[in-house]
Amino acid sequence: MNLEMVMQELEAHGKERTKKMYRSNGAHEPFFGVATGDMKPIAKKIKKNQPLAEQLYTTGNYDAMYFAGIIADPKAMTEADFERWMDAAYFYMLSDYVVAVTLAETDIAQEVADKWIASDEELRMSAGWSCYCWLLGNRPDGEFSESKIANMLEIVGNTIHDSPERTKYAMNNFIYTVGVSYLPLHDKAVETAKAVGPVEVKQDKTKSSFLRASENIQKAVDKGQLGFKRKHVRC
Repeated sequence: MNLEMVMQELEAHGKERTKKMYRSNGAHEPFFGVATGDMKPIAKKIKKNQPLAEQLYTTGNYDAMYFAGIIADPKAMTEADFERWMDAAYFYMLSDYVVAVTLAETDIAQEVADKWIASDEELRMSAGWSCYCWLLGNRPDGEFSESKIANMLEIVGNTIHDSPERTKYAMNNFIYTVGVSYLPLHDKAVETAKAVGPVEVKQDKTKSSFLRASENIQKAVDKGQLGFKRKHVRC
């Protein structure tokens, strides 16, 4: 399948209701509103195809960019490629669920994510913390430096309340993921979550919501999910 054929298939699966939902999360034109489940049969026909993924990503069409992440070959991507993808990721569903997810399947994941976390740019920071969530939730505990993850928990504990809104979500998720999926630091994550308390995120000028990592870790413990690891990072 070439670019034109994929775009036609995506457009055919677009739904107004899905489009409305994506728009409320920050997507803007051009996009069709394709549910991720409807992308899977198309992806099965293509499998991995990095050149096609690059063409799709550069369209600026949200659905095409998301689909690019599904068919990308992460091992064929360099740090410069990920920086370029990140530059074009204009809202969190791209930064955290396309770029960070794809990065999490590479050998350079921690190195690149560390740079993004230190960048002071909201979506890069969000993608960096999210990448660690994908990594910790998939790879064996032995692949990580316990002292490094402990230090990252301390950074989150000290800075989450003053961080940009989208970064707060990713940092909160990091505490949760360490608490559930990285057993060596379960107790420290629980302590951090309790010390942090509810994290207020502003959804717009009038509404706020509160993130509670402590309660969510406890729910996972109650369900017997401690030590949970995903088989695959990407869908």
